[in-house]
Amino acid sequence: QVQLVESGGGSVQAGGSLRLSCARSGFTYCMGWFRQAPGKEREGVAAISIYTGDTYYADSVKGRFTISGDNAKNTVYLQMNSLKPEDTAMYYCAASSVSCNWRHFGYWGQGTQVTVSS
Repeated sequence: QVQLVESGGGSVQAGGSLRLSCARSGFTYCMGWFRQAPGKEREGVAAISIYTGDTYYADSVKGRFTISGDNAKNTVYLQMNSLKPEDTAMYYCAASSVSCNWRHFGYWGQGTQVTVSS
């Protein structure tokens, strides 16, 4: 059974930075972060393969967000820089035991709110 516990998030002004953390237990192949803004569908933001280190990003966050992992701590991080008001959303840590395809993520954290003010 995979369990995910998130931390981080909060409120920041546009241009600021935040870091999200996600501690996992259980076997996973890929870890990722998704977000969902009010009235919008959930979207994949970033993902990292635990075994290869390959990373994947949504076009909207490339160059601003960085996903990284510390396998010794079973923790994945999402460093978010140059934040924009449109980054405001509930952010969810997710895990996949299959691949880093956005559709294969089946384990979810409880979510953490990120609010960016202009």
